[in-house]
Amino acid sequence: MRRSCLVLLGAAFATSITLAVEAQTTLRFAHTQPTSDTHHAAAVHMAEQVARATNGQIRITIHPAGELGNDPAVLEGVRLGTLDLGQTGNPFYTRFEPKLNALDIPFLFASHDHVYRVVDGDVGRGLLAELEKHRMKGLAFWEIGFRKITNSRRPIVTPADLQGLKIRTTPNPAHVEAFRLWGANPTPMAFTEVYLALETRAVDGQENPLNIIRSNRFQEVQRHLSFTDHAYTVSIVSMNLAKFRALPEAHQKALVDAAREAAAYQRRLNREQEGQDLATIKAAGVEVVERVDTEAFRRLALEPVKAAFVAQHGAALIDAILALR
Repeated sequence: MRRSCLVLLGAAFATSITLAVEAQTTLRFAHTQPTSDTHHAAAVHMAEQVARATNGQIRITIHPAGELGNDPAVLEGVRLGTLDLGQTGNPFYTRFEPKLNALDIPFLFASHDHVYRVVDGDVGRGLLAELEKHRMKGLAFWEIGFRKITNSRRPIVTPADLQGLKIRTTPNPAHVEAFRLWGANPTPMAFTEVYLALETRAVDGQENPLNIIRSNRFQEVQRHLSFTDHAYTVSIVSMNLAKFRALPEAHQKALVDAAREAAAYQRRLNREQEGQDLATIKAAGVEVVERVDTEAFRRLALEPVKAAFVAQHGAALIDAILALR
């Protein structure tokens, strides 16, 4: 009898260990930014918040710097379920959901506050919901920021200065068309290929916010930076929809809440670091042009690019964004 009890207790103990192990879920989170970028800091923050909210039942492992593939590969992995979570810029999501192109129209956003009112409110929630058609659960909008142009050839003050320059852009149609209108030769490519393309002069320049330029060391291979602020870009954190729905509701909520809280955390980091980012870029010998003829850029691109979007998707979404200025 004593032996039987011990066997039963042992079996019960083993079963409890098995159940405890099974109760722990590990999710892989992939992105393409280096660990020195605020996107990585936000991902770490999100993982910590989720672990705390779920009492350790969900663990997120973070795979930065293209470790699990470039931006298109990350999104394809999330869609197919070979990756659990991914983060990349909005322009890569527009391949699946063209309505998101609205967020990349040049000069559409007046300020950071205008952006946040849009993406944190009903408009943003509606756009994230569109991703469910593509087997992704949109969790939150993070921040890439207002884009600036760097190049190795000459200072950019007016659109005429871009004439003939080969500029790496995102694959977003709004970005590509804007640079075509400004006289450049837009060249979309995966972000993980940009540094080498700049270093070898396969392209003359690129366009990104200060934090991305600094964290990816573009100042090492570029000579000029211009504050064009020609478009604002969000990044999106998404999860495989089937895996999200398979989780208990409390865990689903923990993921959404943590992703949104990490968005606010990352935005604070970006504002705090802007001055140091610019100082680092200048210290590398980059010539900085802060007074750019942005009105000339706006005149050439805003209305044509906006009209192209409206022709395909109607004016309602653009009107809703402009109403929140």
